[in-house]
Amino acid sequence: MADNPLYDIRDERFSALVIGSAALEELYSGCRWTEGPVWFSDLNCLLWSDIPNERIMRWTPDGTVSVFRSPSNYVNGNTRDRQGRLVSCEHGGRRVTRTEPDGTITVLAHSYRGKRLNSPNDVVVHSDGGIWFTDPTYGILSDYEGHRAEPEQPTRNVYRIDPASGAIEAVIDDFIQPNGLAFSPDETKLYIADSGSAKHEVPRHIRVFDVVDGRKLANSRYFCSLDVGNPDGFRFDVSGNLWTSASDGVHCFSPDGTLLGKIRVPQTVSNLTFGGPKKNRLFITATRSVYSIYTKTNGAQYP
Repeated sequence: MADNPLYDIRDERFSALVIGSAALEELYSGCRWTEGPVWFSDLNCLLWSDIPNERIMRWTPDGTVSVFRSPSNYVNGNTRDRQGRLVSCEHGGRRVTRTEPDGTITVLAHSYRGKRLNSPNDVVVHSDGGIWFTDPTYGILSDYEGHRAEPEQPTRNVYRIDPASGAIEAVIDDFIQPNGLAFSPDETKLYIADSGSAKHEVPRHIRVFDVVDGRKLANSRYFCSLDVGNPDGFRFDVSGNLWTSASDGVHCFSPDGTLLGKIRVPQTVSNLTFGGPKKNRLFITATRSVYSIYTKTNGAQYP
């Protein structure tokens, strides 16, 4: 394991999470900026966003790659709700949408206090049905990943959509650019990345909050920083280890915030998700390509 150039082991606990003989497989290339990977176990496929090409792509284990949706309205982050429906963040529409089983699209959020959202970026769904998403300005900074526009919201917020009423509430408003987010496996904590250092002199960090009554956040605190690049998308394994994107690959942090190790990837990583029949295959979106690698652990996300 120590001689495998694929891994950068910083703590021996990382050796119990990765497979020394596993290969980093490039599943597809030819995109412009890959993002938003989401695994559909019932359909045995991976979906991901190719934002500048304005399409959502689909990969199946036999190696077939096809276009799932085009135009996609510059979709970035994707997830599934507890009913298995696709929930997406659209840069182009500056909204959060849900794809129904019949293929129709339902708009879940497009404005807050009478003003348009910035450009919803990443999204997660709580077991109570609440939808949480980040709203930085990346999709309106240029015409490459959306449509250039001035922000209407005075701050870059994290929002919650109530599953019963559909009401939208800002739960945090003090990020420079909130990006990836994920609940801990037991849903008692929410982790949120701030990638503002891409434009500002601030730490490349992920913060953690306590989830109060499934609706609010409290006790904001620092969890970890990246030593290379900015944190973007991330996911948890069943043991509570956080696997996050970075410019040199995937970084894995223990529940106490210790950097356990890295999986080196030849392109800048934007996001990742666990998938496959046993959720032990890590799918990685990185610049122009999608990669995968098998691990000794299993992803904690649902369904």
